[in-house]
Amino acid sequence: MSLFVILLFLCLALLGMPLAFSLGVSALAGLMVAGFDLSILSTRLMNSVNSFPLMSIPLFMVTGELMLKAGIMDRLVDLANAFIGRVRGGLAQVAIIAGAGLASVSGAAVADASALSSTLVPSLKKQYGLGFSSGIVAAAANLGPIIPPSGAMIVYAFMAGSSVSVGGMFMAGVLPGLLLFLTLMGLCWLISWWRDYPISGQRVTLSNILHQMRRNLIIFMMPVGVIGGIVFGAFTPTEGAAIGCCYALLLGFFVTKQLKIRDLPEVLLTAAKTTAVVGAMIAFASTVTFLFTIDMLPFKLAALLQGLTDSPFVFMCLIALMLLVVGMFLESNAAYIMLVPLFHPIALQYGIDPLHFGFVFVLNLVIGMLTPPVGVILFVVCGITKVEMGTLVRESWPFIVAMYVLLLLCMIFPGIVTTLPHAMGY
Repeated sequence: MSLFVILLFLCLALLGMPLAFSLGVSALAGLMVAGFDLSILSTRLMNSVNSFPLMSIPLFMVTGELMLKAGIMDRLVDLANAFIGRVRGGLAQVAIIAGAGLASVSGAAVADASALSSTLVPSLKKQYGLGFSSGIVAAAANLGPIIPPSGAMIVYAFMAGSSVSVGGMFMAGVLPGLLLFLTLMGLCWLISWWRDYPISGQRVTLSNILHQMRRNLIIFMMPVGVIGGIVFGAFTPTEGAAIGCCYALLLGFFVTKQLKIRDLPEVLLTAAKTTAVVGAMIAFASTVTFLFTIDMLPFKLAALLQGLTDSPFVFMCLIALMLLVVGMFLESNAAYIMLVPLFHPIALQYGIDPLHFGFVFVLNLVIGMLTPPVGVILFVVCGITKVEMGTLVRESWPFIVAMYVLLLLCMIFPGIVTTLPHAMGY
């Protein structure tokens, strides 16, 4: 039965059907094949989404959209320019810094890709051409789900159950996110030097740095306050997301004064669309997961994998190879919802730290958002910048390789991921 459901889902997904529809049809077909009362479908659907922690997903989405409408991009670029100065590939590094700053308030790669492409590419392409400029913003957008707050980490923690906390996942992403940020900065400099791109940027002055820090301090108080409150237990992720929404509204209306009442319907509609898709996938996937459990698929997979290897590292390598393929063909949210309930318990049986496995799992699928043929970020950037897909893939591969190197380092040296959350009691 499990094999039938999986094959049906993959066939529908590869035929181009919407993922929520594919999951729904697979769940319904699985129930019919198994001979279950179809009324169980409605019960499972409602129970899976009737969850207080899940409310944090749309609230964080609304927060990110509000911050973009509030004009945060202009301030992030000004701040980045103040620190970079006149260096080789300076404007490219400004884009990476802006991407990291945007990641700290949005947590969604697609939204970041849209914002960075529309605001930075027109300036970038004057110095670097359209291809490299598009590759830069695609790589910078991929920092969104890694640097907390991260919508992907919230979904993973929900699907993994009580063994993984949202705060722990957020802290697990801090050091790898910083390493990836520095690596992308270095790559921008190296490629710019190799291609002899012009030196750009403005002269660094202490007064300008202090001015930009004072001007933007109030913006970065939001992620510091929200993430800090979640990590130290002052409030739940859902409450933190709600506080972030209120903060973004106040910031947009009274500080930057760029947010207008007429912007709110568009913000809410955008967040509602994304939430509806994620919610539908979670609802239908809960039924599919129920069928897998009844069919004892997790136990069969555990026995199969443990028969292949007793090494936790080899197990993680096998999962990484599988996710490499999955990320090329399946949207990341669908992959979390389908695969986390299957492989997270097996990782615990191998004695792997749940935060370590969780972050590696997330990072693997985040990289998949940049890999063809179904790289969501690639399609977003191409749609906005009008660059050819082949050109974008060719310009993005050094950044993709760097991300896979980080993934391998995180697998070999778990302390990169676990040191900070363990030090904070997770």
